[in-house]
Amino acid sequence: MNKIGSKTAVTLAACLAGLLALAQPGRLVAQATASIHGHVQNAIGMPVQSGEIRLTTDKNPSLPSAKFQYAFPLDASGNYKGDGIKPGTYTGALFVQGHTVDFMTATPLAAGEDKTFDYDMTRKEYIDKMDPAERENMEKIKKDNAAAMAANAKIENLNALLKTARDSNKAGNYDAAVKAMTDATAAKPDESVLWDVLGDAQFGQANAAAQAAHDNKTTDPTLADKYSVAIASYQKALSLNAASAKPSAETAGVVNNQLGQALGKLALLGQPDKLKDSVAAYDAAAKADPTKAATYYFNEAATLFNAGNSTGKMDGVAEAADKVIAADPTRVEAYYVKAEGLAPSITGPDAAGKFVAPPGLVEACNKYLELAPTGPHAQDMKDLLAGLGEKVQTTYKAPKK
Repeated sequence: MNKIGSKTAVTLAACLAGLLALAQPGRLVAQATASIHGHVQNAIGMPVQSGEIRLTTDKNPSLPSAKFQYAFPLDASGNYKGDGIKPGTYTGALFVQGHTVDFMTATPLAAGEDKTFDYDMTRKEYIDKMDPAERENMEKIKKDNAAAMAANAKIENLNALLKTARDSNKAGNYDAAVKAMTDATAAKPDESVLWDVLGDAQFGQANAAAQAAHDNKTTDPTLADKYSVAIASYQKALSLNAASAKPSAETAGVVNNQLGQALGKLALLGQPDKLKDSVAAYDAAAKADPTKAATYYFNEAATLFNAGNSTGKMDGVAEAADKVIAADPTRVEAYYVKAEGLAPSITGPDAAGKFVAPPGLVEACNKYLELAPTGPHAQDMKDLLAGLGEKVQTTYKAPKK
């Protein structure tokens, strides 16, 4: 009996141990939870960027006594997400600045479930509950936002066209640049920079046509018209800039400089009266932006010099070079241009067989050699001095920088 009793006791103990072993894991397994996420937008369709979604098991979340078990913040895009939610049926509420703005209907959340629930306040049900003043304000905001979005889209498109044109101009693809800027100026005809870049594209077209005619040893009767189109665009850019609330000195300088070059091309095409207009444009450029006056005056001198080579008359070249020198005495090429501009005024030989230089010529040659003793025109300056019977100095040194 004792043996039988002992065996039974052992068997019972083993069974109890087995039951305990089975029971232990059940107590250690955590209960599965649910999660929720979604997007929140207001009555005008814009994301709500601050606030939080709160969940409650209370049937009426609008009561002061309602208790919210969970709260999940909105991010800058109007999105929210939350996990670790005990399974059950919850009502969600959108809180902004501590006040309820919208509700989610009672929704069951099962263990392991991730449910999407968006708060869309553009829905008819929500709009219908707004008072007339709120609806009127909402419609005004929607209208203003739509206008702002349209304006931004237009600006983005114009910037894209502007970039296309500038890149095309740089690559020498002037037809593409003209097309882009023609579209841009049609969309916004009151923007000076668009007309400026259009002028550059048209000027590039004209120069390319001139080069092609030169290379093919032909004439192009449309060249004057091509340059005139560019001139009209530059003039439009200048008038718009001058009429703006804050005229840009830099724009006035750059565009007048380009205008001066285009007018100079017309002068070379048999319209000498345009040379005076070209000089006026360069002078206006220097006046508008004195920081670049030396460059603009040098372009003026170069335009007059090129016209002089064509006509055999260097009228105004030396005077333009003096403007450059006054703005920047170290601009070495200005002294060469001045010397070339004065050279046709050399007289002689006199009774003694000597040629007489006009005032300033010898000084211009010497200054060039002082600044650039080995410059590209140094030998020209020496030859000119030698022809005048002037002593050629050989001890010039470039100035220290």
